[in-house]
Amino acid sequence: MAESETRYRVGGMDCASCATKIDTAVRRLAGVADVSVSVMAGTMTVRHDGSSDLKAIENKVTGLGYSVAPLAGTAAPARTQGSQHRHDHGHDHRDHAGHDHDHPHDHGEKEIEGLHEHDHAPMAGPWWQSRKGRLTIFSGAALVAAYTVGHLVPAIASYAFTVAMLIGLVPIARRAIMAAFSGTPFSIEMLMTIAAVGAVIINAGEEAATVVFLFLVGELLEGVAAGKARESIQSLTALLPKNAMLEDNGQTREVPAESLAVGAIIMVRPGDRISADGIIISGESTIDEAPVTGESTPVRKGVDAVVFAGTVNGDAVLRLRVTAASADNTIARVVKLVEEAQESKAPTERFIDRFSRYYTPGVLVVAALVAVVPPLLFAGPWGEWVYKGLAILLIGCPCALVISTPAAIAASLSSGARRGLLMKGGAVLETLGKVTMVAFDKTGTLTEGKPQVTDIISFGPNEAQVLSRAAVLEQGSSHPLALAIRNRAKADGVPVPPAFELEALPGKGVSGKVGGETLDLLSPPAARERGTLSAEQDACIKALNDEGKSVSVLLVNGVAAGLIAMRDEPREDAEAGLAALKSAGVKAMMLTGDNKRTAAAVAGMLNIDWRGEMMPEDKQRVVGELKRQGFVVAKVGDGINDAPALAAADIGIAMGGGTDVALETADAAVLHGRVSDVARMIELSKRTMRNILQNITIALGLKAVFLVTTIIGITGLWPAILADTGATVLVTINALRLLRIKI
Repeated sequence: MAESETRYRVGGMDCASCATKIDTAVRRLAGVADVSVSVMAGTMTVRHDGSSDLKAIENKVTGLGYSVAPLAGTAAPARTQGSQHRHDHGHDHRDHAGHDHDHPHDHGEKEIEGLHEHDHAPMAGPWWQSRKGRLTIFSGAALVAAYTVGHLVPAIASYAFTVAMLIGLVPIARRAIMAAFSGTPFSIEMLMTIAAVGAVIINAGEEAATVVFLFLVGELLEGVAAGKARESIQSLTALLPKNAMLEDNGQTREVPAESLAVGAIIMVRPGDRISADGIIISGESTIDEAPVTGESTPVRKGVDAVVFAGTVNGDAVLRLRVTAASADNTIARVVKLVEEAQESKAPTERFIDRFSRYYTPGVLVVAALVAVVPPLLFAGPWGEWVYKGLAILLIGCPCALVISTPAAIAASLSSGARRGLLMKGGAVLETLGKVTMVAFDKTGTLTEGKPQVTDIISFGPNEAQVLSRAAVLEQGSSHPLALAIRNRAKADGVPVPPAFELEALPGKGVSGKVGGETLDLLSPPAARERGTLSAEQDACIKALNDEGKSVSVLLVNGVAAGLIAMRDEPREDAEAGLAALKSAGVKAMMLTGDNKRTAAAVAGMLNIDWRGEMMPEDKQRVVGELKRQGFVVAKVGDGINDAPALAAADIGIAMGGGTDVALETADAAVLHGRVSDVARMIELSKRTMRNILQNITIALGLKAVFLVTTIIGITGLWPAILADTGATVLVTINALRLLRIKI
């Protein structure tokens, strides 16, 4: 039976233990092959054999106290390794930012009101209006009331604190019991419940009530922080305008942007956000792409140029042909990719998950030994040591440790996506920082991918006349070299009169007549055949060829009048990008299918090692050789003819824009097509790994300090809960710093 994959939006997750409980519970259901849960994205992907009862999966999640709703159109055959599935996950991105509390899938939660006081998705309004916020306020008010009653009527103080504790503890205990029945007996809720009940039994009701209140405050802060992280990428969807101006039978009318079909013609006025990915069919304007790619300088775009949804039209009316439905435009794909990436765990995260599986039961054993051994063997007072054991229970919760990695990775993936750097998951992000060699394709990666006129040499007429006559002959051609000549003529403002009797000479060039002159634009071998080149002119052609340039010879009435040289020039930032890699200690190499002369010329300009005249399988072989030499290799290419090499490298990076990004083969993509972005990606990875190390240090360091101070009697129960919730909040806030870094 074919495996299927279904994705859900899960509301109310705000820490790693939430994800663990859901993962464990759903994984135990019949037919479920794999489960991926992302706290930061608020999503769950379930791979199943098709026999699974999807209703049972939803009921299991709502039974744990979370809201759940399938993302539209996600039940489909599971993707194979290395391919990007293209389901319509997220066509309604409004759901990402503000889950509807009356969603039909919330019925399971309404039946067990109060079981899980988490919010549904990121907090849409003020925290005090959320159910979690209201419970925290109510619990705090009950604690204040208990203190007041305790002072006024000391005899009933202990009962007042017990009642105050129960107000906050009952929902926590119910969640603990449900989690235990679903396969997670050692949840933070269970540790909290044991500690609070134990504290009441040993007459520490006041501290028990305080601890429950502090626990709820910590959870509330976690929810706010998780919501902030989640919103960072979802805020991209807010860039999409709600409406579009559709051209229909010569009339323009306003329609919802999500209703636009591929092939529709839309009009975009100056200053408007573009409502769909498309190709310009008329008009020329500056486009501000900063919202999508982080590119600060507006880009001038004309007919046939590709534009992205969410970018801003500058100074002229544009007409576009829509190339992607709203569910599959650039922003929707970025959001989808980042959410899926957050579900795939990094090696560090997987290790910590395994570690925490043994760590929590280990903490329970230590807490039990601390409570029992001193009184039994050393005649210590039972009350004091049981109290210390309960405090250790709270200190031992692995929440902060488990969230330390995914929080940093989620923030980093979001931060990268907002700058046009897309990475498929934590494992990719982690490996990028270890890269020691980057192998670049040449055409379209290190270079612009389209030839430009570099030299105009005249043998009589002036340069403008040589260019004008060449452009006349190339008027009807769509060949890249012809386009280069026409673009240069347009840029220089030279006149291009109409030509007569234009004739293509296959394999040689083109000829025609203008104003009584017979013109030919030929390849050097064809010009030599006619015997029109002097030795000096031939030497000039050879010198240009040695620089990796293609040369066309212009003949006027059979006499050589000039040369036009063209070359695919390096990208503006190629030199700076390679220098940034070098300063980071990363080597670079160029692998190209171009002839060795052209390869040597471009490599010389960029000061980079190179290999030329390579077939796709040769590039794959070189990548394999570099890996055997001990390099961690990233391969950067356009993702199509470079597919074998991209797949063979440790990290494959596709370079291109929007719908052209070949994410199917690559592990990562650079939306701008800037060479310097590869160095930025590596730097982002290194910063993320440093952040994760800081987070693990904070989480374990605080626990170690409080463990020692509790055993020697300096701190008690309520500081112990700070070791848990405090560390979780600190770790999340530290991870969120990655959202604001400038790379």
